[in-house]
Order: sequence, then C-alpha cells, then structure tokens
Amino acid sequence: MTALVMDSVFSWLEDSWFAEAVRGTAYLYPVLESVHIIGIALLIGPAAAFDLRLLGLGARTLRVTTAAYHLLRLSHLGFVIAAVTGVAMFVPGAGLIAERGSAPWKLGLILLAGLNILIFHRRTYRNVADWDMEQPTPVAARLAAVVSLTSWSGVTIAGRLLAYT
Repeated sequence: MTALVMDSVFSWLEDSWFAEAVRGTAYLYPVLESVHIIGIALLIGPAAAFDLRLLGLGARTLRVTTAAYHLLRLSHLGFVIAAVTGVAMFVPGAGLIAERGSAPWKLGLILLAGLNILIFHRRTYRNVADWDMEQPTPVAARLAAVVSLTSWSGVTIAGRLLAYT
C-alpha cells in the first residue's frame, strides 16, 4: 500500500469511536496494557515449555501430544488476549505507532511465528505418533521450536521497543 493510503487508514482508525473511547476512558489504556502482558505470558510461557519439550530439555516422560494438548490450549488463549488488547492499544495512536522503528519488526516476527506454527502443525506434527515418546524429536520439530522461541522473544522485545524507537 502506498504511504498516502496507509496514512488515511491510520487517521480513520485514530478518529474512530473506539479510539476516542480508549483515549477518553480513565485508566482503560493501563488496564489494556496489563491484560496484554497477561496475554503475552499465557502465550509465550506455555509455548516455550512446549518448545523446550520438543528440544528434549527436561523430562521426556511426558508425551509430546500430552504437552501439546495442555500447553498449546493456554497459548491459544494467550494469543487471543494479546491480539485483542494489542489492537485496542494500537488504534488510538495508529499513525505514531506505525512509524516506530520496531513496528515492522514486531509485525514481521508475529507473521514468522504464525507461519512457523502453520508449517509445524500441517506437516511435522502430522506424524507425531512416530516420535511422540520413544523416538528422538525430528530435526524439523526441533527447528520449529527454535524458530518459535526466537520469534516470540523477538516479538516481545520489539513490542517493548515501540515505546522507545
């Protein structure tokens, strides 16, 4: 998209009733920030634990499928919370936030993390029964774990840098 179109979209977002409500409601923005951090913790904590299981760290007494069932459900909840609150915090200052140097990094790393999840679940995880417990974790699954840990850490760092870049 051209810069003019993006500027128009950002202006439209900033002038919306929703942006006005976020800006005009006492303590709403800090509450959104707090809930956003809780969402990030619910997203990254369980995902990191699952990634570490894929990397073979910790006890191998827990099946990969069991870990996925319990941990990734929490991560999905965390993602929804973080995404909703992130958008709610973005809208009131869309133009300013989009100009920050870390904004494209944050968005790009979120897209990388999402693509990694898609590839992992559509390809590598399909044959998890072959390596769920007794066999070593395949290289593709370990690579997905490294990409996940790296990209979500980068998203967190870039998100914090939005306030400073």
